[in-house]
Amino acid sequence: MAVGVFDSGLGGLTILSALERRLPDVPFVYLADSANAPYGVRTPDDIYHLTTAAVQRLFDAGCDLVVLACNTASAAALRRMQESWVPEGKRVLGVFVPLIEAMTERQWGDNSPPREVAVKHVALFATPATVSSRAFQRELAFRAIGVDVEAQACGGVVDAIEEGDMILAEALVRSHVDALRRKMPDPEAAVLGCTHYPLMEDAFQAALGPGVTVFSQPSLVADSLADYLERHPDKIGTGEAAFLTTGDPAQVSSRATQFLRRGIQFTAA
Repeated sequence: MAVGVFDSGLGGLTILSALERRLPDVPFVYLADSANAPYGVRTPDDIYHLTTAAVQRLFDAGCDLVVLACNTASAAALRRMQESWVPEGKRVLGVFVPLIEAMTERQWGDNSPPREVAVKHVALFATPATVSSRAFQRELAFRAIGVDVEAQACGGVVDAIEEGDMILAEALVRSHVDALRRKMPDPEAAVLGCTHYPLMEDAFQAALGPGVTVFSQPSLVADSLADYLERHPDKIGTGEAAFLTTGDPAQVSSRATQFLRRGIQFTAA
């Protein structure tokens, strides 16, 4: 049995780590589309076709449920996949909804009309493709009214993290926060809308200041998946735990080991 976890690169390992801690008895198959990363600068059609190909590979590996641990894929491809592509008996979940539910203090499955919430000014930090999709704002509008969202496309941050250049990544974070503040001087909350960004959470918090609540996804997604599997135990699947990549397995394994600070061995997808 196994649950699939997909990301364009290594950022989804932040989600995977939280899932493993929350669900220690569930094996996961992680697939990184390293050969085509990053997704954040691609067109919506490119992202859709790459994501469906990757998810199909996870279905073929015995996964009945796949988590898109990639905000760009969740933003640009998930709705289209769910409406016209996902095979019967399979399920694909994204990472936006658990985050928005936490920010708006709504329980999973709460389908009541959108309402006023405590947070009124939200900064969204994400990839260019996620920002242009406006998927976060769309999902938020289903649950809350009166929330002003200012989005900042954080070009270069994912590339710096994937290359292991954290000094550059921190400098880029500060630059992007400065740019956001020129548009929204006093955000109350900040959403880290990319699964790479939890690795830079301290840098975002330092740049934003202690008065801004930073929402990061890993633990929220893990709690949401645990709740989902409790209600749908049949979706755990039949595969075995594995790490797969479309890139060079040795190179990706080395970077992933640095990323999580534990040994990880990828094989070719």
